[in-house]
Amino acid sequence: MNDPHSIPDAQSISEAAELEVFGAEGEKVKFGDLIEDRKTIVVFIRHFFCGFCQTYVGQLTSTVSKESLDRENVQIIVIGCGDWNPIATYKELTMFRGPIYADPSRTLYHTLGMGIENLDGTPKGEMRKSYLTQGVVKNALQSIWRGPLKNPSLIGKQGNLSQLGGDFIFGPGNTCSFASRMRHTEDHMEIKDLMKEADVPFLSPNHSW
Repeated sequence: MNDPHSIPDAQSISEAAELEVFGAEGEKVKFGDLIEDRKTIVVFIRHFFCGFCQTYVGQLTSTVSKESLDRENVQIIVIGCGDWNPIATYKELTMFRGPIYADPSRTLYHTLGMGIENLDGTPKGEMRKSYLTQGVVKNALQSIWRGPLKNPSLIGKQGNLSQLGGDFIFGPGNTCSFASRMRHTEDHMEIKDLMKEADVPFLSPNHSW
């Protein structure tokens, strides 16, 4: 899929809705059940050890209030490409209070057009996204510390290191109104722009759910 912002077609969304992801306790749930009742912002991260994605998810918590989401009847969920085992640790690291799921087979990623795999950073000449508050080296060291060094039991369960994610707005039901697929490892949608697409107020940093 060449256009990172192309909306998945009806068949792809229907197929995605039947696919299962894993919750924090290893329970299976159909993706369609997650988006059935209300508008849902779905953030597909890279692997669970990715420091840049951890920062992005952490900023979702500090810049988007639960009250604003509830008022607009919108939810945010996060999906990673690893096993479900790292989810509890990921919640602690990011302070994210919404649901987090795992798609270890990456079938959901691929069905929704996230087929790109690379380890590239922001291309030369392109401005880095505002959520990238750390340099590449510091981020790599932090990712290693938070990941394999601090949680050796999770090694190998974090997910494919080169898988890229994306940010979508689904629902209610099997509909999609917005898509932004990552082209490189530092390419999540700017949070303020994602919230604008979802009609959710964006707060100043350091707000907490």
